[in-house]
Amino acid sequence: MKTSLITIASLLLLASCGQKKGDQTTVDSTTVVKDSSTTVTVRDSLPPPPAPNTTLTDAYVKNLATSIYAWGWPMANIHNRLDLFKKVPYPVYAEGVLPTAPVNQTCMLNDYVQPQERAVACPNQDVVYGMSPLDFTKDAIVVQIPDFGDRFWVYQVCDQRTDGFASLGKMYGTKPGFYLLAGKNWNGKVPDGIIKVFRCATRYGIVIPRVFQTDDPADKQAIQPLINQIGVYELSKFDGKMKVTDWKKLPSTPPDKDAASKPETKWVVPEKFFDQLPDILTEVPPLRGEEAFYAQMHALLNAMAKNPKYKEIATSAAIEAEQNYVTPLFQFINVGYPVKYHWSTQRNGAQFGYDYLTRLACAKANIFVNKPNETKYFYQDLDSSAVRLNGNNKYTVTFAKGQTPPVKGFWSLTLYNTKHFFEPNQLNRYSLGTKNKNLQTNADGSLTLYVQSTPPEASKMSNWLPAPKEQFSLYVRCYWPDESVLNDSWTPPAVVKVK
Repeated sequence: MKTSLITIASLLLLASCGQKKGDQTTVDSTTVVKDSSTTVTVRDSLPPPPAPNTTLTDAYVKNLATSIYAWGWPMANIHNRLDLFKKVPYPVYAEGVLPTAPVNQTCMLNDYVQPQERAVACPNQDVVYGMSPLDFTKDAIVVQIPDFGDRFWVYQVCDQRTDGFASLGKMYGTKPGFYLLAGKNWNGKVPDGIIKVFRCATRYGIVIPRVFQTDDPADKQAIQPLINQIGVYELSKFDGKMKVTDWKKLPSTPPDKDAASKPETKWVVPEKFFDQLPDILTEVPPLRGEEAFYAQMHALLNAMAKNPKYKEIATSAAIEAEQNYVTPLFQFINVGYPVKYHWSTQRNGAQFGYDYLTRLACAKANIFVNKPNETKYFYQDLDSSAVRLNGNNKYTVTFAKGQTPPVKGFWSLTLYNTKHFFEPNQLNRYSLGTKNKNLQTNADGSLTLYVQSTPPEASKMSNWLPAPKEQFSLYVRCYWPDESVLNDSWTPPAVVKVK
């Protein structure tokens, strides 16, 4: 069977290339391939789409609409973010905390993201973030890379599917200089001074620079000239010279005084989804193998245009799917796959391909994850007894000697409240890890972190991760992970309730 599958895959490729090799003939756009045990017929052209004016049952429309909603939710998320960015006139700190830029520009924070941020769930307080929304119908886009020296850094560059399409970071040995991001159909001239070109298959994309920073005030000062050289701009503005921006001088809009009580911004509105779907199908071309699904989606949209009843059923299905299908994926226990001690993880972030469920789960629970070789993530909602984490209890997380996350970049353990954001605390401390230079090890060389709502004794304060007095979640990040992390030979230790 394995041999047959390999043969079929190889022959599909040959058929798509219009080649003739071995015992293979082509007759009337149909490729017939024979080997000793199998005869395979492969049509060069796609089969016909659903017939127009076919009567659709209510159940058919509901089931198809539910699948479409789950498939398209991440793309609608990016679509709606870009619609908002199109209205931004210049780089600004929205509500005083969120880096916000016009399309094909960038905005960098100048320190850690603050707890009031509500645009992207599961932020990280180990890096200085930036944000660049991309629209490839306007121009190719230059990405500026400073000389970061020994400092860890990575630029997440993702398309509208939230899949990565460029490799820019310390783990890639990326050289300082200028790189070009271009749409799949861009055929302009690449100017001198551009090191490499990366192509995006979708209309929209996102660039999110991440630059490691410690808690040391001296390091927070030392990082400023580096992040001031981070830039994203259209090719028409490229002159071969490194552009410098003092991000500390950016304006801010007034803060949202009620931010702490709010969940993540609602980027996907089920009542509007099927109105937006035609645009999304244009912005996001099908992957190889998705043509049949696209044909089904177009057929349903055509039917909706002729019969309002179908749209009512589809919209109702989207509303129901948001509640019963999408919302449960916000819980980390439902993201990816389980590993030891009730942690969960995923191994295909930002390269989801046909894995629509994991892409949706990541987009709902913690959108904008890096590729696994850039960052491996581990998620936790439960203690070692499989009971939901709650700040009315005390917990310990103990890494045995030599068993802190094996990384070439950095690692951290972050705590999130029920909304997957930071819970304000007296230390303004939301994570512990490589950035903390004063973590205290035990006599045997192990490292214990204390996760609780009340302060521990003085000798343990440096290892205290404050928790709210309610349910919460934990999250381990491994930047530039070793192979043992990638293959799950290493996983985080148990979260143990203190008795």
